[in-house]
Amino acid sequence: MDYLERFPQMATFFSIYFGQDFDIFGDTVEEIVLSYKDDHRDHYLELIREIEQFRSEHPHDLDVAYTPFSRGFRPEGRGYTIASFLQEILRILRA
Repeated sequence: MDYLERFPQMATFFSIYFGQDFDIFGDTVEEIVLSYKDDHRDHYLELIREIEQFRSEHPHDLDVAYTPFSRGFRPEGRGYTIASFLQEILRILRA
């Protein structure tokens, strides 16, 4: 089973909200995540769980492990590492 099957909420979130047309959901990471949270009130807690599990399984290879989820948005171009990007997503989802 690959990552996209093991982490279906992450796959949906990153392919749609941070995919090629991410800017239709907002101009900032916060705006994009809040758009997702508003659209998926029943699923965002599962996304939090998946991101936490993914991070715990990849403490030393997060950048490489994240590659299948990279769809268009480049966190590095906004000043994030993959680790800080995922942490920021979690912070916004938990707020």
